[in-house]
Amino acid sequence: MFKLSKKLNALPPYLFLEIDKAKRLARAEGRDIIDLGIGDPDQPTPRYIVEALYQAAQDPVNHRYALDQGMPALRRAIGGWYKRRFDVDLNPDSEILPLIGSKEGIAHFPLAFINEGDYTLVPDPCYPPYKGGTILAGGKPYLMPLLESNGFLPDLKRIPLSVRRKSKIIYINYPNNPTSATAEKYFYEEVVEFARKNKLIVISDIAYSEMAYDGYKPMSILEVDGAKDVSIELHSLSKTYNMTGWRVGWACGNPQGISALAKVKSNIDSGIFSAIQVAAVASLEGPQEHISSMCAMYQERRDVLMSGLRSLGWKAQFPKATFYVWIKIPKKALSIKFCASLLEKANLIATPGVGFGKSGEGYIRMALTVPKERINEAIERLKKVV
Repeated sequence: MFKLSKKLNALPPYLFLEIDKAKRLARAEGRDIIDLGIGDPDQPTPRYIVEALYQAAQDPVNHRYALDQGMPALRRAIGGWYKRRFDVDLNPDSEILPLIGSKEGIAHFPLAFINEGDYTLVPDPCYPPYKGGTILAGGKPYLMPLLESNGFLPDLKRIPLSVRRKSKIIYINYPNNPTSATAEKYFYEEVVEFARKNKLIVISDIAYSEMAYDGYKPMSILEVDGAKDVSIELHSLSKTYNMTGWRVGWACGNPQGISALAKVKSNIDSGIFSAIQVAAVASLEGPQEHISSMCAMYQERRDVLMSGLRSLGWKAQFPKATFYVWIKIPKKALSIKFCASLLEKANLIATPGVGFGKSGEGYIRMALTVPKERINEAIERLKKVV
């Protein structure tokens, strides 16, 4: 009776929903599952942020519709954080827009600029909403392969001129999900020049910028001269402050891009719950010591997993950032079948690389979101089945 639209039919199944379905089924059978699949922090939100939410939620003023553009206090807090972290100046009134999580900004941005048949340049593999947002806006994702031989960076010179002429947006994401690759200043400079030459909008997703190891410090594209002319950057409190369920992030950068996204949002949602915005201000302006301890914890888990994988002869690079490890499958097998085998034989959940795009075939992603004791147990299970 209900006939789905062509756009909805064009969307692939959302990868993480399929994984969650398999996980729930296995647990319903009473199996002891070690979940290295979805990247959801296992640590609680810092107490001072929870307390700020509790206090703000008691105030009836915060029970009304929020401002679409976000509280001025939150926009100022975001601007202050960017200045301290990246030494980037942002105008809170025109260059910052709070979001109901960075995911919705990624998904909604194409609605502001994509016309039917326009291209977006999308990394492959990638976070799925880059493609989904494009398709729902009537556009066509042009996939830029992220190959290990190129450090999982897109080769911009290989994009055909005919595609560039029809493209409006280019997505980049470093530190990268799913590959955990990082990018240096020369790459961002190349992207800015490429965007200027081809009249593109750069969407830079840096949700994992604070999750880095071995002294590495990821940068913002907005640190590059002239980047603000062509770039919008998206960030989130989800990973930095263990706030995935709170749904709060932001877009910042080019004022025209921010204004256009704000217009889309004003027709779709009514802003972030005000009490959550107050808590977000507390997160950005409050104590930050938990970030270094969080990174130390994930680095320890990374080292445990990597030493275990290498003892099995598996190939993977030590990630300098994110809480993911991108692993080449040690035998010729399709990544979906390989992950299904891990679940069946070892009660382990990993994410198949092909779920992030065809260039992810031959890889799996494991998340460092369980205690190191469980990671050690996962390695022992792998030893028995591999």
